[in-house]
Amino acid sequence: MTSSLRAIGSWLARRAENIAAAMLCAMFLAFLLQIAFRYVLGLPIGWTHEISVILWIWLVLWGAAFVVSEREEIRFDILYGSVGPGARRIMGLVTAVALITLYAISFPAVLDYVTFMKVEKTGYLKIRFDWLFSIYIVFVVATIARYLWLAWQALRGVAPDGSDPTKANSGV
Repeated sequence: MTSSLRAIGSWLARRAENIAAAMLCAMFLAFLLQIAFRYVLGLPIGWTHEISVILWIWLVLWGAAFVVSEREEIRFDILYGSVGPGARRIMGLVTAVALITLYAISFPAVLDYVTFMKVEKTGYLKIRFDWLFSIYIVFVVATIARYLWLAWQALRGVAPDGSDPTKANSGV
């Protein structure tokens, strides 16, 4: 991969993290506003709860699609970490093919459902559900692209990183 493509990818990764941080900040501010209005002013408001839930859904799926790296994903790595690079490559390829297949098979039904939901709106903010659920479409496309790349890497002979439980950390 050329250095300019790496630089663009790194820049895009940082912007995805910035968007996730902004969503988390907005969700926290809405939560604080909800507490202040309910317990300090005695005026419960519903839109803050709605925006918190919407932002949580978007934050989780955005983060899974664009922020969390393959190394940071949760996995059952007792068996995975105990095998060599060749077996990890085969396991990675099988996993990638299974996930690509499942997401690709479900994609038409998911797309149909999300587009159908344009008839419904949220209770307070009146956001159409197709806009709200559109993040799932983004998530599925990004996940398929990620696992196509991982499958290609496995076919080229690049084994996924092994895990060492003695060097586990919080990602910092």
